[in-house]
Amino acid sequence: MNVGDMVAPRAAFGEAMVELGKQNAEVVVFDADVCASTQTVAFKKAYPGRFYQMGIAEQNMVSAAAGMSTLGFVPWVSTFAVFLAKRAVDQVRVSVAYPRMNVKLNGAYGGIPTGKAGATHQSVEDIAVMRCMPNMTVICPGDPYETQLAVHAATAFKGPVYVRTIRCPVPVIFDAAHRFEIGRSYRLHEGSRLTIIGTDMMTPKALTAARELDKEGIAVRMIHMPTIKPIDEAAIVAASRETGRVITVENHSRLGGLGGAVAEVLTEYAPCRLTRLGFPDCFGESGDNEAIFSKFGVNVENIIAAAKQAVADQ
Repeated sequence: MNVGDMVAPRAAFGEAMVELGKQNAEVVVFDADVCASTQTVAFKKAYPGRFYQMGIAEQNMVSAAAGMSTLGFVPWVSTFAVFLAKRAVDQVRVSVAYPRMNVKLNGAYGGIPTGKAGATHQSVEDIAVMRCMPNMTVICPGDPYETQLAVHAATAFKGPVYVRTIRCPVPVIFDAAHRFEIGRSYRLHEGSRLTIIGTDMMTPKALTAARELDKEGIAVRMIHMPTIKPIDEAAIVAASRETGRVITVENHSRLGGLGGAVAEVLTEYAPCRLTRLGFPDCFGESGDNEAIFSKFGVNVENIIAAAKQAVADQ
């Protein structure tokens, strides 16, 4: 894939799993009857003896994967984020996080883009649920290329990892020079008027907003935060002290996600004015992805407007 291509992160995830299966014979996949949607169907075709179809039984799937990990295997549990972070959350907490099992969780269809499935399938709480769970690492890749890097990094990491993947095509913003590290953030645009921090599919939108603001003489720092836990505290503190204002933007509720994590860091180490762009405290709705993003204030034009307001308030 090339920078600028539109590629669905779920497709990149499926390709990465096949490559991972070739490199590591201990990798196995557990699926809850959604492999065609999450794209682990490619792993199923390549390694049918290492693919476990568990049916629509997410709790049992997580427990079985935890047991498999005790034998030295590296299970990837794959289903929709809305089910993994809620229906199976007790098994994730007790069977995976508490004993620190080496289980990897693919939360597919993260956020609003679910193919117009509506509120029942939209997961805008999964980051909050997973990041408050002890021993859990939470990764939200910014584009398809980084999704593939995150799959390999999560597999190499010893312990439970939650990787959020996105259904719809998003722009490729990284190339082969990108080096993904768990816990590290990345400055994608430089400026001193304020800082915009984005994660997962909101990072390309935030980057576009930063470039548009630059054309209007408003130079902002744009930080991509692919790891929500452990979060890059040093980058957040530096952003506060060096630019004085921070805006977060996420494909998630404003409660408990990226904005909440950044607020916790700022409050403790470097207080400044913070604007959190994300979904309000309500359930989502069915419709065109971009129309819903605009309605709830998390599209490029909303980021630009929030930045201009923040600059005007200085």
